[in-house]
Amino acid sequence: MNAAAPAEHAFSLTMDDGVSVQCRRIGNPSGVRLAITHGNGFAVDGYRVFWEPLLADFDVVLFDMRNHGRNAPSGADGHNYLQLARDIGTIRRGIDAELGRKKTVGVCHSMSSRAAMKHAVEMEWVWDALVLFDPPNVPPRGHEHYEAMRVFETKLVDFALNRPDTFDSVADLNKLFDESRGQSRWLPQARADMARAVLRPDGAGRQTLTCRRELEASIYLAALTLELWPPASAYGGPVKMIGADPEWRGAPPTGVANRALATEGGYEYEAVHETGHLLQIENPQACRDAMLSFLRKHDLV
Repeated sequence: MNAAAPAEHAFSLTMDDGVSVQCRRIGNPSGVRLAITHGNGFAVDGYRVFWEPLLADFDVVLFDMRNHGRNAPSGADGHNYLQLARDIGTIRRGIDAELGRKKTVGVCHSMSSRAAMKHAVEMEWVWDALVLFDPPNVPPRGHEHYEAMRVFETKLVDFALNRPDTFDSVADLNKLFDESRGQSRWLPQARADMARAVLRPDGAGRQTLTCRRELEASIYLAALTLELWPPASAYGGPVKMIGADPEWRGAPPTGVANRALATEGGYEYEAVHETGHLLQIENPQACRDAMLSFLRKHDLV
């Protein structure tokens, strides 16, 4: 693989509070459009092992959520789930305005999955279908899986606040990923891609995180107060949840929580065998297969 797929068309979109979000259209312009984004603290270029094989058949639009990846820093004022949900709608409409209307599927992971859920069930349905990779769904208080998710999210808050945020080089972060037990399941190419994708030059000869660790932590904490546990019928269109393996010993509690929501809420649902929360870069082929079976069912391939 090359370091990045060639950009056929790059454009920026302005959110409703004036923040600019960078988008790139690549792939097959004759195919169904996939709008693909990422999870908290990450960037869409780090998921290349997942999306690059889709370029032959799909019209792919890649974008980073605000304060992530290729976007310029925009601060904390709009870094919350309400604004991220609004951004999803603005980006969806902006893609049509820039490229023309066509069938479009949202493909989201973790934080962006939750933002897309909030947008779809509380604001508007704008997709032909929506694919949600392991959203960190927190059940209502009193649910049997609430406490496990609360502990999971608070541990992530502590991790984010205490992680290194500046590195001498991209290679240093890549080495950290290579040596970390938490990233050991990521494909080696994905570790290299993600190290490049989540860093930017700091102007003093070093590299710093594109998403400030304090902003990353705020999103983990906010997950506990979203009160977002909707049934599939609330979306207005087809949605599939693809989750971490709830039976695998190494998986986080998101896998169990998502299976519970899928069962209680009537979702189309699939768990990817022996994967954790970063399933798209742990077993990208299985994740593509799970998504493509859903798209074929709804005549979107």
